[in-house]
Amino acid sequence: MPMRTLFILSCCVFISFSAYTQKLSTSWEELTASDFVSAVKQSEGVCVLPMGVIEKHGAHLPLGTDVYTAREISFRAAEKEYCIVFPYYFVGQIYEAKHQPGTLAYSPEMIYKFLEETCDEISRNGIKKIILNNIHGGNPSFLEYFCQSQLFKQKDYAVYLFTPSMDSKTQAKISSMRKSTTGGHGDEVETSTVMVAKPDLVKLDRVTNESGVDMNRLQLNNVYTGIWWYAKYPNHYAGDAKDANVELGEVAMEQRVNQLAEVIKAVKADNVTLRLQEEFFKESSSPIDTKVR
Repeated sequence: MPMRTLFILSCCVFISFSAYTQKLSTSWEELTASDFVSAVKQSEGVCVLPMGVIEKHGAHLPLGTDVYTAREISFRAAEKEYCIVFPYYFVGQIYEAKHQPGTLAYSPEMIYKFLEETCDEISRNGIKKIILNNIHGGNPSFLEYFCQSQLFKQKDYAVYLFTPSMDSKTQAKISSMRKSTTGGHGDEVETSTVMVAKPDLVKLDRVTNESGVDMNRLQLNNVYTGIWWYAKYPNHYAGDAKDANVELGEVAMEQRVNQLAEVIKAVKADNVTLRLQEEFFKESSSPIDTKVR
């Protein structure tokens, strides 16, 4: 066989093999329809839903800070443990920032319904395990309620809320690296993570334009009220971000990425949650027949 023919055949085999072994994107919106089918199989029916809101983060960070950070963490975790990452999601609880420019604050009914229908649509596309990866500090109570309300009516899918924790070693390293001691919103650590996720959108030259000091304007013991955050931080900035840096951001982000990757792996292997849900709904349809265990 002529060398030219052998070369052409070799190229064809290589191209065919490369196409066959082509790595699937972890991004839902980047997949073609046919690749999506393969991605559902490869992910073992697991999807991460990165959640944030559109809100002010001091004078120096983009309004989409939470959304960008949630997606960056999700993509990094999905590279470690393959799953599908849902498109940009910014419908959450953010009423405390309605006084600031650019905030998108939808009604309570809307944010619940939107998340419910989103999960329903994810399930309709063959994905039965949904992990909520939330970054926004105003969402946890809403999301815990949402997860609990999954028991109101029967679903053919399960929702898991990722609840990361900080190990003592990482906490000590972050404490040794940071210059400030207070914060929580647009602060040194969060700004550092955005410098990793979206460095081109960080405006460090504006970091001292507004105060991030706790104004402590409301002092009530043993009481919770919705105005608490506004009473403390009306500028919607908590902390001092002037010493933010990429190295700190990588450390802070790595901890969460690794934990999320482990959660994705555990959720793939989980064959208990859906079984217990089915058992629960069967028993809840006729409580008097429920067996005592």
